[in-house]
Amino acid sequence: MKPMQARVANTQAKVLNQYLTFALAGEDYGVDILAVREIRGWSRVTRIPQSPSFILGVLNLRGAIVPIMDLRARFNLPEQARDELTVTIIVAIAGRHFGMVVDAVSDVLDVDPEQVCAVPDFGPVVDTEYLSGLVPSGERMVLLLQVDKLLRTEEWQQLDKALTVLEHAVAVPEATN
Repeated sequence: MKPMQARVANTQAKVLNQYLTFALAGEDYGVDILAVREIRGWSRVTRIPQSPSFILGVLNLRGAIVPIMDLRARFNLPEQARDELTVTIIVAIAGRHFGMVVDAVSDVLDVDPEQVCAVPDFGPVVDTEYLSGLVPSGERMVLLLQVDKLLRTEEWQQLDKALTVLEHAVAVPEATN
């Protein structure tokens, strides 16, 4: 191929989006790889009073307090015991970090934006606000998540309030010493 033809071919190449895929209750999900900061094995968390029911607690991640969300609870899926495959995916959205507990991490999937199917409208019965689309992967469909939609504004506010109470509780004993 001549140099000019190579340049033209490169500009015509499709831009693929990458998604980290994971399993949750027998289904495949994907999150934009650019939002993913870290993948950690499951570890216990510190429970926070007054936090939303699907927030398991917090982790100390190199000095930062990171809320950890149970995606099974968030999506009203049945509970499952955590095992050696259970992981926490740490994501960053608008400068905020939080973790998502999932059954297992699968792979990185290259997605042609033209392959993404719209999320069916189930009406008010099923909340699909957190889904950006579905994409075929072999014989299965991968549900693409919008991680910035997993926590609503009022849930962030409730969580921030709970974290403030926790930070104050931790700071008080130090002040009395």
